[in-house]
Amino acid sequence: MRFSLLGGAAVLAWGCTLGLAQQGPQSDSSVIDAQGTAHITRVIPVPDTVSPEAQKVIGRVQSDAAKPQTLAERRTGTDAWQARAGKLSESLYPVRVTEDTIAGVPVRVVTPLTIAAEKQDRVLINLHGGGFNSDSGSLTESVPIANLTGTKVIAVLYRLAPEHPFPAAVDDAVAVYKEVLKTYKPGRVAIYGTSAGAILTGEVAARLKQLGLPLPGALGIFSGLGDFDHRGDSQAMYALGGLAGHLDPPAKGPLVSEYVGSTNPRDSVLSPMYADVHGFPPTLFITSGRDMLLSGTTILHRKFLQDGVDARLVVFEGLSHAFWNDAELPESKEAVGIMAKFFDRELGR
Repeated sequence: MRFSLLGGAAVLAWGCTLGLAQQGPQSDSSVIDAQGTAHITRVIPVPDTVSPEAQKVIGRVQSDAAKPQTLAERRTGTDAWQARAGKLSESLYPVRVTEDTIAGVPVRVVTPLTIAAEKQDRVLINLHGGGFNSDSGSLTESVPIANLTGTKVIAVLYRLAPEHPFPAAVDDAVAVYKEVLKTYKPGRVAIYGTSAGAILTGEVAARLKQLGLPLPGALGIFSGLGDFDHRGDSQAMYALGGLAGHLDPPAKGPLVSEYVGSTNPRDSVLSPMYADVHGFPPTLFITSGRDMLLSGTTILHRKFLQDGVDARLVVFEGLSHAFWNDAELPESKEAVGIMAKFFDRELGR
């Protein structure tokens, strides 16, 4: 699968390679092979339903060439980006950030400059994104929410794969949550995350229920999934940057094998799609139209609805995976505002 951007329009092609210097196809086509696989070309203009700022991001020319990267290079690059993006977030959403350890797990504590008296007995727990092997969100996912909710956020720096596959990250998050319960009532705690952290949020809730521990007052699953045994349709269509950048055809086998390790992909904690989630707290799901985890997010949302959970879903138009990490986009400000209002409402009951 390859992508090319033509004058701000994306050309999506299955079964052919388009160089950035070439003039791509100007008409739509599709062939369904004997296995039912679609080999298609689609000409997709930049949507005028998003902000001008988002249009520039969507229409940015990117190579579709693969860029191999070692794990060490990925972590170094991600850490550097998170530091820069975190400073930008702090300039827009002033907070205090400190380092600490809770239940033996390293954390970042993000504290609003002022906390109202009625909000001092509540806390949010963030499980950051980063593909389970790096930290791409402990600042960018926590700083805006702490500022907007006026509530302390604990960002859990859980152990990473491949050195520590499932359930190490879940165990770390549960350990922090259990320690938090010594100070806060469960109904005044929320757990949330983006991407890998969104997946972890569902896993942690499933583990808490399995252990018979009180569940938090709210969950936030922002671009995630709940089934490591099946790839959603969107993962075959969208790369990390949506319709731009390198994307390989779907492979067989479990998703994120470095994280799954030797665990059965249908384990009910690893993949909450196979769990009984009755009794889970109100949950907000957020994704976007060109999110590689659009399918995973919406499928898990339906699972929550089927099991009677108060589950709400917001889908943003045209944007790619975890777009709210770009703090300056108007849509990002809208998204974190929706997240903050949800937590304020649910923890204020």
